[in-house]
Amino acid sequence: MTVSEAREAQDRELRALQAALAAEHAAVYGYGVVGGRIGKDRRPEARTAYDAHRARRDALVRAVKDVGGEPVAAAAGYALPFQVPDAAAAVRLAAELEDRMAGVYGDLVRAGTGERRREAADAMREAAVRSVRWSSRSVAFPGLAERGGPASGSPAPTT
Repeated sequence: MTVSEAREAQDRELRALQAALAAEHAAVYGYGVVGGRIGKDRRPEARTAYDAHRARRDALVRAVKDVGGEPVAAAAGYALPFQVPDAAAAVRLAAELEDRMAGVYGDLVRAGTGERRREAADAMREAAVRSVRWSSRSVAFPGLAERGGPASGSPAPTT
């Protein structure tokens, strides 16, 4: 691998790390909304997911710094993909957030190497499992199928 190719690979990995970090910021925000609307019976599940996304977000901040980047900051707010007036919509939002996270982590799996790739694969698997728990549906290849449909990307930041 040439120096130029190595630099490009590092740049791809940093972009994927930053994208995952931005998505985790959005997921933390989204789970704040979920937690405010979810039914009492699923509140512990929402809290566990919220805590998991906060931990992943914090790990990604460190990872971006470790490769010499300046971690992307959280937006003041995020536009949700749909209105969340009740518990049923909160469950749909949680599933949507997890589908999106699986896609973002799929990108990091492709861009990463070694331990970073393994961690991204673990995060993708965890997001896929949470998505199934929320939606009761699964896809054959989490992180790939989500990229082709309208669910791609993260909630848009708002100012």
